[in-house]
Amino acid sequence: MSALTDRFGRIHDYLRISVTDRCNLRCLYCMPEEGVEFAPSSELLTYDAIVQVVETAASLGISKLRITGGEPLVRPDLEDLIRRLAAIPGIRDISMTTNGIMLADRAEALRSAGLNRVNISLDTLDPARFRLIARRGDLKRVMEGIEAAVRVGFGPIKLNCVLLKGINEDEIASFLKISSEQPLHVRFIEYMPIGHADENWKSHYLPLSRVLEIAEEQQFEVTRLHDIVGNGPSEDYRIAGGKGSFGLIHPVSDHFCQRCNRLRLTADGNLKPCLYWVDELNVKQAIGDPAALRELFMRALDIKPLNHEMAAKLSDESQSHEPTGRRMSQIGG
Repeated sequence: MSALTDRFGRIHDYLRISVTDRCNLRCLYCMPEEGVEFAPSSELLTYDAIVQVVETAASLGISKLRITGGEPLVRPDLEDLIRRLAAIPGIRDISMTTNGIMLADRAEALRSAGLNRVNISLDTLDPARFRLIARRGDLKRVMEGIEAAVRVGFGPIKLNCVLLKGINEDEIASFLKISSEQPLHVRFIEYMPIGHADENWKSHYLPLSRVLEIAEEQQFEVTRLHDIVGNGPSEDYRIAGGKGSFGLIHPVSDHFCQRCNRLRLTADGNLKPCLYWVDELNVKQAIGDPAALRELFMRALDIKPLNHEMAAKLSDESQSHEPTGRRMSQIGG
């Protein structure tokens, strides 16, 4: 059994690593359009430090890594980090979440470095709506990134679609058709109140039960799946005869905390047991001391709560812990 087993019996084998809080987009569910205070480059963990943390994590049972941001591809020489992480004994799988804008030019180098899989954010198929949601950037570049990911052999390729009531819910059927007609795996994700449980979040929150309702309206014959690589918290389905799949990640309406297997490392060097709560343990003082790093991982498990209680924010109920004030881009998606 992994050494990283918490007090609720959950085994942790997965570490999400944010390499930057910066991004070339300003998606409305992730970060404000203006006034974002980015961490100075000097405060970010160096690649040497990240490698040390992962070496310790691997010795404790971590075998899967996901590189996140911000947008990870805005950090220079990311391929070098991935190559070093892939060489660490015990690390079996490295994936990355990206907005896809810079992926087409670097997909081959990333694959050669040891990256196994990619999740690409795609919240709309309409160029004008893309500008509304992302506030900048070009949908064409994302689509080119997806094509490049297919071409170089990443697999499975997952498309992350955050559903926003009144903004992109009318595209659910189109995304379902993509999952049927192409070997792509669409993941519908609920809008989470990370750092901003305000009225705007409430007004745009949409429970993912709507996806299955639309699948029924479209008369799609769907089957539940249990075999998608790296499926994590996703509840996965395939349309009959489909080349890909679609999944539901619903942390608010039906949280999956009881089977959580992940820890997070922020770009500025904080180990987070849970995405939602404020608790963080800074690793910088332990760099160069494997025993101290091991102790921080064990402490993270000790303070990890049973669940995140995001749903309480929908009805303004009290919560047992203090939610984080950091936005998703500052933590790592």
